[in-house]
Amino acid sequence: MTTPGETTPEFLLQDQRVRRVPSPRLTLLDCPGFIPADLCAGLITLIDKDRRPSTIADPNGDDYFRTSETCDLDPKEAAVKDLEKALFDLNGIDPLYGEPVQGQRYDVGQEFKPHTDYFEPQGADFEKFCSVAGNRTWTFMVYLNEVEAGGGTRFKVIGKTFQPEVGKLVCWNNKRGDGTPNAATLHHGMKVRKGVKYVITKWYRERTWG
Repeated sequence: MTTPGETTPEFLLQDQRVRRVPSPRLTLLDCPGFIPADLCAGLITLIDKDRRPSTIADPNGDDYFRTSETCDLDPKEAAVKDLEKALFDLNGIDPLYGEPVQGQRYDVGQEFKPHTDYFEPQGADFEKFCSVAGNRTWTFMVYLNEVEAGGGTRFKVIGKTFQPEVGKLVCWNNKRGDGTPNAATLHHGMKVRKGVKYVITKWYRERTWG
């Protein structure tokens, strides 16, 4: 039985496209062809329309820690509704526990250095970002295009790198089995060497978003 805001590998693996990465360190899965190319194209158009420089809660004094561009996608857009439905059909998580869908664009040389998606319980901004909805539980990330060179997502602790493919989803549980944040989810949005990378990210929370 899952708690609200979470799913399980067993639930996700009901979709025969989903594959689990064999590792005792973290729960990590992928799903090639999760959404079709035309939906990816529609989401890219929305990202290009509203993108802005990305920010981070705690950059640790490194102005080049996250150099991509970002936008929060309008939930009223048809493409966003289609994406949200696909996510719910896959993971069964009540949408009320999800953050707004975020889109990211990485140009040549841009990256997101190794980081985790959860907020550090002892971090300076933990109360600011987690007092209402709690910490992040699961991350669902979808590549929207292929990249000519670079742009992979590397999980450093287990030495696993995913390369961008149109419509491919990668997802992971940000917590251990005991509910504590899992540092093994450390991952690096690696530099794009040639081309442009587009992805969307959907984070879920312990309590309803609001």
